[in-house]
Amino acid sequence: MVERPVVVGVDGSNGSLEAVDWAAQEARLRGLPLRIVLASAWERYEGALPSCTDKPSAERVEEQRVLDSAAERVAKQFPELATTTQLAAQDAASALVEAGHTAALLVMGHRGRGELSSLLLGSVSLGVVARARCPVIVVRGSTARRADAGSRIVVGVDEGSRSEAQVMFAYTEALLRHGTVEAVHAWRCAHSGLPEEGGPQHARTAEHTQRATDILDGAMRSAAAAHPDVPLTLRPAEGTPRDTLLAASATAALLVVGAKRRTNAHGLQLGLVNHAVLHHAECPVAVVPHS
Repeated sequence: MVERPVVVGVDGSNGSLEAVDWAAQEARLRGLPLRIVLASAWERYEGALPSCTDKPSAERVEEQRVLDSAAERVAKQFPELATTTQLAAQDAASALVEAGHTAALLVMGHRGRGELSSLLLGSVSLGVVARARCPVIVVRGSTARRADAGSRIVVGVDEGSRSEAQVMFAYTEALLRHGTVEAVHAWRCAHSGLPEEGGPQHARTAEHTQRATDILDGAMRSAAAAHPDVPLTLRPAEGTPRDTLLAASATAALLVVGAKRRTNAHGLQLGLVNHAVLHHAECPVAVVPHS
């Protein structure tokens, strides 16, 4: 049986090199091979044209240098890791989406080379997340911040949605890293304007907190029973899902969210909350597809 690799996209940018580091660690922890993919503009647009020389173009040489440099970077950190490289004659998003068809996991930086600094999430990264069939980790946050983050895995749990896939992914990451899982569900109380329901101490706070706790308990029960040695915290939080998850990302090693596969169109239903965390989270974000 062929092992599904961890796939990482590289383009020579600092963000993609940080993604290589994360992907190499994921591959080592999971006991899987690593595949480093670079989308080759030269192969795509010029490789099929007749040439009067066998000498590769400067662009092709540079692309190969970027790939080789990334592979050498991995070899220095994890010499035992089985690593391969691939030049793909496609645009970057399509190359990574296709590679993800046979991958256990896709890893990428949040913004690649040439992206405008005002774009908090690069167009390639967003395109891959929206179309990938496997889980995708977008590496966000500073290197120093990630080094100090510990091993707390935060998973967002929605109401009335299938959360099994992202919950199991969160537990897998916690097991690999000897970490903890924190399950978060945000709730908001719709104020009716009645005096007894106004303010932070209104009479219905306990009711909403208990309902959120029940949602979390139901979503986490099976995985928690299967992995009793992984510390679990249930955190019902008053506020918007966006603000709650972004606040949690400030001290998390990884934030895990789910995305529903569309039934009548290609891609995932990312939603406003997922868009927000992909653009603004202070830690890496894993987006896990579910049916």
